[in-house]
Amino acid sequence: MRPTLSMLELRDPQSVPVLLSAVAGYIDSCTFLGLFGLFVAQVTGSFVVAGAQWVTDDPGFLIKVLGIPFFLLGGVVTTVVIATATARGGSGCGWAFGLEGVLLVRFLGLGVATTPFQARNGLPELATAFFGLSAMGVQSAQVRLLMKSAASTNVMTTNTTLIAIEATQMVMAWRQSRNIGDGEAQRRLADTRRQLIHLMSIAFGFFAGTVLGAFAYRGLGFWSAVLPAAILLSLSAWAALAERRERSISAQ
Repeated sequence: MRPTLSMLELRDPQSVPVLLSAVAGYIDSCTFLGLFGLFVAQVTGSFVVAGAQWVTDDPGFLIKVLGIPFFLLGGVVTTVVIATATARGGSGCGWAFGLEGVLLVRFLGLGVATTPFQARNGLPELATAFFGLSAMGVQSAQVRLLMKSAASTNVMTTNTTLIAIEATQMVMAWRQSRNIGDGEAQRRLADTRRQLIHLMSIAFGFFAGTVLGAFAYRGLGFWSAVLPAAILLSLSAWAALAERRERSISAQ
């Protein structure tokens, strides 16, 4: 019998996105410090570099612009993996977590083996960036496909805008809720408060990850990527076990 509950419904649905946002911030700090200012958690900057290159000469052009197809590839592979797992009656969470974990292990291995980097657009630098960007592409796609109620764990620009909107709407709902008997306003207040806490938790998780990643990279170099890789592989094992238990319950 096909499971009727997703893996995320079996546990606290808030904790996993916050943990993923911390991983994204952590890796972003590592690549910013170790790969000539490259951000891998999102590729907005890569689009800017691609457009600005028409009027300027950025020495890091290649590694930044290739971030776009590298990130896209992670999303494509994740979509295929999740679609395949879903067709077989699973959720795909375990496979997606595992895929990101493996990519981070490769990111770690290449970074350790080839540092110190010498050229912005050299082959070792591009290969290391490929695995970091692809891992973040996997995470971004997985959250979009399997955690539909969660905010982005990679893109803090959108989340910052949403925090502003939710905070303002919460204040407005609070003012209306002071009217005795206005149940609708009280429900809106509860909903906006819950969403605001969710958004702020993810934003804080990302920021905390950037701080931890910066200190870890300064002390350990690319060995610092052991922590996020271990987190993703552990999440993969946890998701696989949770899904197996759910299958057993559904079969009874």
